[in-house]
Amino acid sequence: MPSSDEIRDVQRTTWAGLAAGWEKWDSVIMDQLGPVGAAIIDGLGVADDQRHLDIASGTGEPGLTIAKLAPKGRVVLTDLVPEMLDIAARRAGARGVDNVETKVCSADDLPFDDGTFDSVSVRFGYMFFPDMAKATAEFARVLKPGGRVCASVWIKPEENPWTAIAMQAIASEAEVAPPAPDAPNMFRCAAPGYVTTLYEAAGLRDTAEWDVPVELVTESPEQYWQMISDHVSLAVAALQKVDEPARERIRAHAVTTVRAYESDGAVRVPGLARCIVGTKPRRDQP
Repeated sequence: MPSSDEIRDVQRTTWAGLAAGWEKWDSVIMDQLGPVGAAIIDGLGVADDQRHLDIASGTGEPGLTIAKLAPKGRVVLTDLVPEMLDIAARRAGARGVDNVETKVCSADDLPFDDGTFDSVSVRFGYMFFPDMAKATAEFARVLKPGGRVCASVWIKPEENPWTAIAMQAIASEAEVAPPAPDAPNMFRCAAPGYVTTLYEAAGLRDTAEWDVPVELVTESPEQYWQMISDHVSLAVAALQKVDEPARERIRAHAVTTVRAYESDGAVRVPGLARCIVGTKPRRDQP
């Protein structure tokens, strides 16, 4: 098993390589993941003077939306990968959001004082942390008493055909080894109660979790494949291991399969995420 530092080094390289794909498909990705960002914001209860920390921010959501909801507050966007935060900063500038700052750091070693933030969000980052328990303890540490953390994770692959279709196509041409159960991967936190257990071990209380449907909408089956092969880490890594003829057969397989979701001039492939919220007890609470 690689060390946490070794895992993070690989993740930096991988996600730096994916940054251009995320920026290229920004509008499609934001539409797909928008319901999850909205659910996280609802779970946090954002005030206009909120001091908020967004973990694994990537290209900036839901942190940028929270910044607009909290004009008297401040939002810090953090990520392991500076190339992703560069995109977030450009998106903030384009949207006229000036109450944000970016910070490159690891989720399990946050450079902030205890009790700094009113809230913490983690949209689809949990699954990739080398040490999820340590990261959760850090979120609890930097929260003010009474503050909330809300995260989202993906539910099992069969509930997410938007990515399963691509991976099944890849598996038809290449061996895709299943990840170790405790290794960082997209569906590591899929089991109900998984993140809640981490929250409670870190001292968070009043936990709740709920499912959030999403939908990936593209203009055509071909655009679906272009998007997935540009920005989904599992697919990009697997495609690098096969030759061009195999990549073309994989593309054709995926395009044919996803046609089942084509209607009214668009391809609409469903998915399912889970949001989990928890609260740091106030000092007068047990």
